[in-house]
Amino acid sequence: MENSEPQLDTIDDWWFQAFPLAPYISKPPGPKQMLNLVAYDISNPKRLARVAAVCEDFGIRVQYSIFECRLHPREFERLWSQLLAEMNPKEDRIVSYPMDAKCARETRTAGTMVCSEQVLCYLI
Repeated sequence: MENSEPQLDTIDDWWFQAFPLAPYISKPPGPKQMLNLVAYDISNPKRLARVAAVCEDFGIRVQYSIFECRLHPREFERLWSQLLAEMNPKEDRIVSYPMDAKCARETRTAGTMVCSEQVLCYLI
């Protein structure tokens, strides 16, 4: 008789795709990577959507307008130039806080991680 229960690793894979661990939890940034905390305050809804889309390509959303991005310096420069192209410096603000591997390991979190609004889950 075949075992019809799903394999545990399949469940884990699905779960962590829907709710990924923050980069510093799974493993700290490599020697040439930095964990960048990117936050923004964008006044125009269309620009807000474009800035969010750029951030989604590079990192994990942890709050509505805050992303954790584990990137090599060249990747971060690409992210930053795309963000600058989308913002209006007279009305908007974008900030990035770089963290090395030691600081990333010491990051503390509490409470529930906010999922990206693109994730849709049905738990039965």
